[in-house]
Amino acid sequence: MKVNAFVFEKPGAAGVMKWRTLELGDPGPGEALVRHTAIGLNYIDIYHRSGLYPLQFPSGLGLEAAGVVEAVGKGVTHVKKGDRVAYGTGTLGAYSEARIMPAQHLLKLPNGISDEEGAAMMLKGMTVEYLFNRTYKVKKDEWVLFQAAAGGVGLIAGQWLAAVGAHGIGTAGGPKKVKLAKEHGFEQVIDYKKTQNIADRVKKITKGAGVPVVFDSVGKDTWAQSLNSLAPRGLMVSFGNASGPVPEFGLGELASRGSLYVTRPSLVAYTSTRQELEKSARALFKMVTSGAVKIEVNQTYPLKEAPQAHRDLEGRKTTGSTIFIP
Repeated sequence: MKVNAFVFEKPGAAGVMKWRTLELGDPGPGEALVRHTAIGLNYIDIYHRSGLYPLQFPSGLGLEAAGVVEAVGKGVTHVKKGDRVAYGTGTLGAYSEARIMPAQHLLKLPNGISDEEGAAMMLKGMTVEYLFNRTYKVKKDEWVLFQAAAGGVGLIAGQWLAAVGAHGIGTAGGPKKVKLAKEHGFEQVIDYKKTQNIADRVKKITKGAGVPVVFDSVGKDTWAQSLNSLAPRGLMVSFGNASGPVPEFGLGELASRGSLYVTRPSLVAYTSTRQELEKSARALFKMVTSGAVKIEVNQTYPLKEAPQAHRDLEGRKTTGSTIFIP
């Protein structure tokens, strides 16, 4: 079976991604052949492509997609040929028309969720699930700060916060993104293009108290502001590096700001067993099928235009979720 896919042989700018024709055989033990119907774009794809997260080459790209199972290998029982499935974890290679992959990462899509929604929500939605349910259990009536509120993870996060009765403070760049974040559940949204000191605004909103937790996927550009927004003994959750790696800092900084905590979690660590993966997916599916969280695709590209989508994402020209259609 011949399929088209993106591969790259060295890290770099979007142009290192090459469109190639590959030959697929039959799935081996524990594997499944999945024909993709929609593929998700995530900022971690940029990290992999740029070299921030080192890889062995040549490599595929992409961690999130939805599709149909075409065949399964020996020992695979939780999915079968014809099943609609989606995934947001596992090995790279989602930027392809079809692929053979470890079946342990596949999850059946409920009837009420489309393939496009599935491709836009698995990695992002399970990220929100572990952040809010397990990294820090967000509680009703609690103020929290979420950096990059108008991104794919952010728009899911805002709705999730509203659903559990928490007060979300988001950050976004420009009036359109501010409006979008507010429409998706954030109670207060700070425009970082207008506001020099985010922490001062957070303290004002919380009547000087600060927030018990900050969720930050931006990294270098927001690190100090995020720390300064925390209440004493607050938790800094640094789960991404969109602006670059967090600068080195001494532990004394945590003490001087009121005995703060810091964690650097990842979806891989929080879904490392099949039981954890299924539990996370069930919580996400429940939020979406109940209508509490709506998955919206704001940008769609043909798969072959993935390099341009990367440029648009890096240039902050996108909002919410982006998918590719093979």
